[in-house]
Amino acid sequence: MKWTEDRSTNVDDRRGSGGGGGAIVGGGLGTIIIAAIVFFLGGDPSAILSSGGGSAPRQTEKRELSQGELQIGEFVKMITAENEQTWAQIFKDNGMQYRPAKVVLFESATNSSCGTAQSAMGPFYCPADESVYMDMSFFKELQKNFGAKVTEFTIAYVMAHEMGHHVQNLMGILNETDNARRSDKYSEAQLNKISVATELQADFYAGLWAKYSNEREHFLEPGDIDSAIEAAEAVGDDNIQKRSQGYVNQESFTHGSSAQRKEWFMKGYNATNIKQGDTFSQLLR
Repeated sequence: MKWTEDRSTNVDDRRGSGGGGGAIVGGGLGTIIIAAIVFFLGGDPSAILSSGGGSAPRQTEKRELSQGELQIGEFVKMITAENEQTWAQIFKDNGMQYRPAKVVLFESATNSSCGTAQSAMGPFYCPADESVYMDMSFFKELQKNFGAKVTEFTIAYVMAHEMGHHVQNLMGILNETDNARRSDKYSEAQLNKISVATELQADFYAGLWAKYSNEREHFLEPGDIDSAIEAAEAVGDDNIQKRSQGYVNQESFTHGSSAQRKEWFMKGYNATNIKQGDTFSQLLR
């Protein structure tokens, strides 16, 4: 993808700062890998984040960032700025006011208002502090272990998905889904369907962001959309379950199948209005 000149000031780069803090999720390497993939691209990580583990906090040495890491930081600032501009306009067009989210870059572990943010969790959005947390090392694992070719637009798509959760938070959608989880009115299977609708709507918003931003900045290049779709398909629940347990149980889906993730991203990319992304009405009938 082509770079723009826009940069956001709402990026908190904690890489190289030393410290770390926070326990690693318990259960061994297999649990960590599965947790990373299951929670990749959203969801409510607060229960896992606050559960901690049996190991002691891991400290890291303070260090200077490499040129490559600095360039990644600039890229994240750029994508954050494009999200801010696009969503501010979409909200304005629909009679709402947008409030930017913060993006926190970290390595190993850092503090968040949802508990300890750990690299094992993958990128996630914390509603309590309206921030997206990202350890960039996750993308190496995504490419190495799940076969998704990681490009700059793969990272842009992941950020756009997490920003989609921020949009849901501002619109009160996350509050409604959280109330549903706490109400004891729904079975586990029903709550899983609500979770799938939440995640697929974030994929829709990611596609909508890509369309609107490209119309303004013309930054997409051949292969960019394909790389986003490849990443979305790689973390479909069916693909994850096949790799982790050898079979698929659709009732336990929490993020949607590979086909659904592709479908809703492309629905967003081809949409003309945010209101076309009502996954709840379409999936919970």
